[in-house]
Amino acid sequence: MKISDLERGFGFKSLQAEYADRPLEAGYTSDLLSDVMANAKSEGVLVTIQAHKNTVAVASLVNLAAIVVCNGRPVPEDMLEAAKAEGVAVFLTDRSQFEVSGLLWPELGGAGQAGRAGQAGAAGQSGAAPGAAGQA
Repeated sequence: MKISDLERGFGFKSLQAEYADRPLEAGYTSDLLSDVMANAKSEGVLVTIQAHKNTVAVASLVNLAAIVVCNGRPVPEDMLEAAKAEGVAVFLTDRSQFEVSGLLWPELGGAGQAGRAGQAGAAGQSGAAPGAAGQA
């Protein structure tokens, strides 16, 4: 999946289109920029509601290729200017972060990990206390 697929394939509105159209390697959803710095993967897309130039600074620091701003949040001009200077694509959607993450998950290789995540989630939802499996 390439950056331009965010617009063509999902209908996100491109707000800053001066970027190298390269493959996206991962995705990360967060509004806490320190979390993005610590955990987002290079060449990925950030799904967020944080619409300001500091989001672009963090994206550049982590080498993210694109930002998707959700919930139709207004995007200030200084954010777009910073993104243009850094070559970071910026898209806007009215969809929620949950919806966008769900759309991108299978496209960015997440479907192959669903079994493990589902198993961990199911184990955590059993109602038993941690470590209580098999105890009477």
